[in-house]
Amino acid sequence: MLRVAVPNKGALSEAATAMFKEAGYLQRRDSRELVLVDADNEIEFFYLRPRDIAVYVGQGTLDVGITGRDLLQDSQAPAEEILGLDFAKSTFRFAGPAGQFDAVEQLAGKRIATSYSKLVRAYLQERGIEATVTRLDGAIESSIRLGVADAIADVVETGNTMRAAGLEPFGEPLMHSEALLIKRADIAPVERAGMERLVRRLQGVLIARQYVMLDYDVAESLLPQATAVTPGFEAPTVSPLDREGWVAVRAMVKRQKVNRVMDDLYEIGARAILVSPIQAVRL
Repeated sequence: MLRVAVPNKGALSEAATAMFKEAGYLQRRDSRELVLVDADNEIEFFYLRPRDIAVYVGQGTLDVGITGRDLLQDSQAPAEEILGLDFAKSTFRFAGPAGQFDAVEQLAGKRIATSYSKLVRAYLQERGIEATVTRLDGAIESSIRLGVADAIADVVETGNTMRAAGLEPFGEPLMHSEALLIKRADIAPVERAGMERLVRRLQGVLIARQYVMLDYDVAESLLPQATAVTPGFEAPTVSPLDREGWVAVRAMVKRQKVNRVMDDLYEIGARAILVSPIQAVRL
């Protein structure tokens, strides 16, 4: 049975749980549950602190898990990335009092507060910058005002929290992070089959979220123009209609572009243009 680590709280937890449900797996109803067995899918879920998941997977205690790239790199655990999950996206940046820093090199000899001390030390060491790195668990932005640090390194999503504290990012991002599916290095053949099925399902969810199904009718003489607008994921499906010289076309279209595509098809001469959501995909 495949053993999977799931974040137990926060934005990572909510998004991961939603994705597993869309992929057809059972998920807990009570946030106090620590373990859930989905016998039909031969999978067991363990709900853990996001920061600990890379450690459990890297040590081989669990087979796969969901965590952030920033947490994975900070853990320095020997777990491997399998799949980016397209949520919890953020940028990891240095920040300091407005106007005080312009470049990372100016951190030499300074004090840096962060929740990701291993990641920051490794980054500075690669660049030959010597600084004091202090690990704090939260309220990083307050550390400068409290005299604990000269600068911070933290996850930036909108930057509003930093600006409210009188701070501004500087230098290049240390990294770009998102939620990942990770695996242990030596996963056994029995669990590998379950892992590969899990990956296919999650890939199906990602594609279903990005695409919609578009159906329309068009004159056969206009088919080359129409299919140039809707090439589909691999190729569109074209079927004859009970109307002389007309065909029905079905194609997958990027969700974000669907209204523009519908406008273009209508201008070409397509009619009965319909959009349907995609529940699940296997490609």
